[in-house]
Amino acid sequence: MTGAVAETMSPKLKSVKNLIKVIVADGIDADGLGPVNANGTFDLVFVKDQAELEREIESASALLVRSKTKVTADFLKKAPNLKFVGRAGVGIDNIDVPASTQRGIVVQNVPGGNTISAAEHTVALILSLSRNIPQADASTRAGQWKREKFVGTELQGKTLGLVGFGRIGKEVAKRAQSFDMKVIAYDPFVSEAHMKSNGIHPATLDEVFKTADYISLHVPVTDQNRNLINDETLAKMKPDARLINCARGELVDEAALIRALQSKKIKGAALDVYQSEPPKNEDLFKQENLILTPHLGASTEEAQVKVALELGSSMKDFFERGVVRNAINLPSLEPEVLEKATPYLKLAEKLGRF
Repeated sequence: MTGAVAETMSPKLKSVKNLIKVIVADGIDADGLGPVNANGTFDLVFVKDQAELEREIESASALLVRSKTKVTADFLKKAPNLKFVGRAGVGIDNIDVPASTQRGIVVQNVPGGNTISAAEHTVALILSLSRNIPQADASTRAGQWKREKFVGTELQGKTLGLVGFGRIGKEVAKRAQSFDMKVIAYDPFVSEAHMKSNGIHPATLDEVFKTADYISLHVPVTDQNRNLINDETLAKMKPDARLINCARGELVDEAALIRALQSKKIKGAALDVYQSEPPKNEDLFKQENLILTPHLGASTEEAQVKVALELGSSMKDFFERGVVRNAINLPSLEPEVLEKATPYLKLAEKLGRF
């Protein structure tokens, strides 16, 4: 955190004379932003495409996005008045946080708004893989009646391996346990005691790959786990293992996954996210044992309203009260506390640089 961010949080933000211009991109739910829109403090501008965004961003004080808009360092140069970037969701890999911090721009997400939606979609894909639902539907619609081709697998007694045990992973585990599945999980940031208290068996990453019947990914993208699913890790999996990714497309080497599916190294896979969206690898579409959905993890009516409502409320608090909630690059402190702490933060920054 730099001093620039701390200065951005000055209580001077409380005295707003003119409407605060807010750019709303990526189809964030307008109903969820209704309370902010009716507030009388903000001017919400809903943009439909990148060209319109480029025209409007120069005079904007806030930008609200989902995953489509890329808030890069070059993009931020076009937004000299920007003070707040809000992500309607959990992941912030489409936002250059260091560049935002350097500019004194607070970056904030909504960690819990789409948790249930993403967890339920993960379970839906697990069930679809187990019972061949998309393939059976397409076959029946084509006038065929091939029951023997779509013999399924029961979830009871199977092992679900979670890579990541955060909010979404925890909700997936609850639902898997209701099917009498054994759940194991790898997460270096979660204590074994916490996992065990939720009925989860702590495991190493290798143990998850080698023993799980279903492997579901629930981690952000970092330099360390990019292409986490590759030829080497796929080779560790059981022949009847199934892979589910509703987290981030960059976690999976798609070419390696295709090779594993074609050679029957694993039983099947389901993807909701891709290395590029929409996916450009046409070989993905040719795999019969692969289920594809168009990034629907957070796409429920309830989740869209919840994340927009929470994000709008957080933005309102930031500009009107100087209160930060769920910021990525600034501690969440009350204005009075932050004012007292700022000299110490600056001193710590200088000592760190020294």
